[in-house]
Amino acid sequence: MANKICSGDDFVTRFAKANEKNKKRFGEDARLAFKRHLDDLKRSKKNDDTFPYVFDEEKAKEIIEFANKLTIAEGAGDEIFTCDDWQEFILGSLFGWVHKDTGKRRFTDSYVQVARQQGKSVLNAVLGMYCSNFCNYNYAQVYCTATKSEQAKIVLKEVIKFIDADADLSELFETKEYNGEVRCNLTQGIIKALGRDTKSIDGFRPYLGIVDEYHAHKDNQMYKLLKGGTRNMKESLVSVITTAGFNLNGPCYELYKYCRRVLRGVDANDRQFIYIAQMDEKDDIWNPDNWIKCCPLTGKDKELMSLMQTDAVKAKSMGGDELLDFMTKALNIWVTSSETAFIDLKDWEKCASGRTLDDFKGSAAYVGLDLSSGGDLTSLCIEIPYINDDTGDKCYYIFSHSFMPKRRLQEHMDKEDNAPYVIWERENLLTVTTAGGGVKTDYKTILKYLHEIVDNYELDLQAICYDPHNASAFLLDLEDFGCDLIEIKQSARSLNDATKDFQLEVKAHNIEYNEDDKLLTRSMNDAILSEPNSFGEIKIDKMIQKNRIDPCDAVICAHKVAMGVEVDDTDINDSVAAYLKMLGGDDDDEADGEI
Repeated sequence: MANKICSGDDFVTRFAKANEKNKKRFGEDARLAFKRHLDDLKRSKKNDDTFPYVFDEEKAKEIIEFANKLTIAEGAGDEIFTCDDWQEFILGSLFGWVHKDTGKRRFTDSYVQVARQQGKSVLNAVLGMYCSNFCNYNYAQVYCTATKSEQAKIVLKEVIKFIDADADLSELFETKEYNGEVRCNLTQGIIKALGRDTKSIDGFRPYLGIVDEYHAHKDNQMYKLLKGGTRNMKESLVSVITTAGFNLNGPCYELYKYCRRVLRGVDANDRQFIYIAQMDEKDDIWNPDNWIKCCPLTGKDKELMSLMQTDAVKAKSMGGDELLDFMTKALNIWVTSSETAFIDLKDWEKCASGRTLDDFKGSAAYVGLDLSSGGDLTSLCIEIPYINDDTGDKCYYIFSHSFMPKRRLQEHMDKEDNAPYVIWERENLLTVTTAGGGVKTDYKTILKYLHEIVDNYELDLQAICYDPHNASAFLLDLEDFGCDLIEIKQSARSLNDATKDFQLEVKAHNIEYNEDDKLLTRSMNDAILSEPNSFGEIKIDKMIQKNRIDPCDAVICAHKVAMGVEVDDTDINDSVAAYLKMLGGDDDDEADGEI
C-alpha cells in the first residue's frame, strides 16, 4: 500500500480540531480522544517504525457514507438514518486508521462508553453489517454477544430493521431471526447472536466481535473467547459499546480504567480505540447543561432533555436503586450499587500509590489477622502509621496478603466464585498452601510468611491484633514475635470506632496502599456496612456469601490499634544518630563534631 498522508480536510480530522478544546460540549476523556487523533496524525508523518499507521480519508468516508444511507423503519414511517458527528468520528476513526504498508485496519479493540438511549445498538448494527458484507472479507464471521441471549439479539434486531427497510439490502442479506442469525450473500459471511453459552464460540474466528453492555458481565469470559478467536487473524475487531455500571469489581470497569490510562499516556496501546462520553469530575451532575457530555444525542434535543430532567427529579427524590440507576444509565457514572457500601471505591483508588514496604523499612508496624478455621481465605494486614511530610497529617500505609488451601481454592473456582484466584496467586497477593492435604488452614506457612516480612523489612512490630475466633491454634507461636498480642472481638461495639475512622481516613486520602494490590481493592469493594445495633454501632459485612472481605477485616483489626497511636515527625538527625549507634559509633561524639 502506498504511504498515504492525511490532508487534514476530512470530517474526522476537522471534527477533532474543532472540538479538542470544547469543554462545554465534551468531557475530558472525549477531548483526549480528539487530541489523540491529531497527535497520531503528526506521528504518521514522521518516519517512525514504532508507529506504522496512516489515516486513509477514503476508508473513513466510506463507512460514514454507508451509515448515512441506511433507513430506519421504526415508528410512524421510514426515515434516513443520520449519524451524529461524534458517531461519525468513531466510525471514521475505526476504519480510517490503517497500516501504511498492508492497508489493514489499525484498531483491533474498541471501547465506547456512553449513556443509554444514545444509539449504542444502532452503532453496533452499522459495524456488524459493514464488516460482514462490505469489507471484501469472504466468510466474515460477526458475533453479537451479551450475558443473555435476548440482550445479544438486540443488536441483531437493529441489523434486521435496517435490512427490512431497504430493498437493496434485502437482496444482499438473508435474515433468520428465529435462528438468531443473518446470512451475508456477498461474502458468505454470518451475523449471529450469542448469549452466555460461550462454548458455542470455541474455535470460531470472529472478524468482528461485539460485546454489548459489557458492564453487566460478571467476568471477561465472553471477551476473552472473542479475542482468542481473533489472535491469528491479520485484521479483526472486538467492539465494546456500553454504559457505566454498578460492578466495580467487574471486567468492564477494569477495561474502563485501563482505557482512561491509555488516553492519558500512562499506558501505551496503539491498537486500542477509545471514546468515553462522560462529565468531568468537577461538573455538577444535576446541572442539565452538563448532560450533553454524557448524553450527546439527548443534549441536543429539547424534548428528550425535558423528559430527562423529569427523571432526574424523580430519581433524587426516591433515592436508592432509582437514583443509582439514573446515575449509571442516564448520566454514565460508575457507582457502587449498595447504599451501605463501606467505602467509595473512587476515594479508595485515589489512595493508591507506587510505594511498597521497601519505602517503610524499619518502621513501627501493627499486624491484623483474620483467621479461617474451615480452610477458606485467611488474610493478614500490616499497617504502618506515618506523618505526611507535605500536610503534616497522620497517614497509614497498608500491606495485605492472603492465604488459601489449594483444594479449597479449586472448590471456589468450580463454584464460579468470580474471583480471579489464579491471577492473585501469580501476582503474589495470595499464597496457595498444600500442607494438610491442601484442605485446612496452614498456620505454619502464615507464621513463616509474617516472620520473613518482619525480618526482611526490619519492621518494629508493636502489636498483633487478632480475631479470637480460630486464634487458639497458634497463639503460643505468636508470642515468638515479642510484641503485644491484642484480642479484637468481632462485634459492632468493638469495631465501630475503627470502622468509622477508617472510612473517614480513606475519604481524606490518608490511607495508602500499593496500586497493584487488586485483592485488597476487591475486598474493600465487597465490604458493606452492617445494620446498626441498638446503640447505633456498626461493623463491616458482606452482601453475599461469595464476597471476599477477609483482607478488609484484617485491616480493621490492625487499624483499631494503629489509629490511637501517636506518631511523631521523623527527625533526620535522630535517624542519623541511631544509624551511627547501630554501627558502633557514639552519637555524643557526633554531636561534638567528633566521629
